Amino acid sequence: MLFQISAIYAAIIAVGVLVLSNIVSANRGRTGISIHHGDDQRLALAIRRHGNLVENAALALFLLALCEARGMPGWGLHALGLVLVASRIVHAIGLDAANPMQPLRIAGGVGTQLMLLASATYLLWSQL
Repeated sequence: MLFQISAIYAAIIAVGVLVLSNIVSANRGRTGISIHHGDDQRLALAIRRHGNLVENAALALFLLALCEARGMPGWGLHALGLVLVASRIVHAIGLDAANPMQPLRIAGGVGTQLMLLASATYLLWSQL
């Protein structure tokens, strides 16, 4: 079991984590704030974009790998992985403190939840 497909999406997400982490670091350098965000909204937004990705992607990638280990067809794994990546991208773009109902943020959150639900459903179903 080589996790060939889930590894692709783990690598893509890892690049996203690195990009968002570097944006946080650049904002920390700009503000001189090393802990938390002070009252700097750009830094706070960068921190949340990074944090939201890390918080959601860990479980999603774990479930994707379990689906692969359980024998989910490649098309299903790619569908779940693409939904995850697209959802996390649009969520980060749509995250806006001034507009919590921003459509991209909502689409990203819903897409991520659907990916988690589909993965969990497959894992439960494959156990029967």
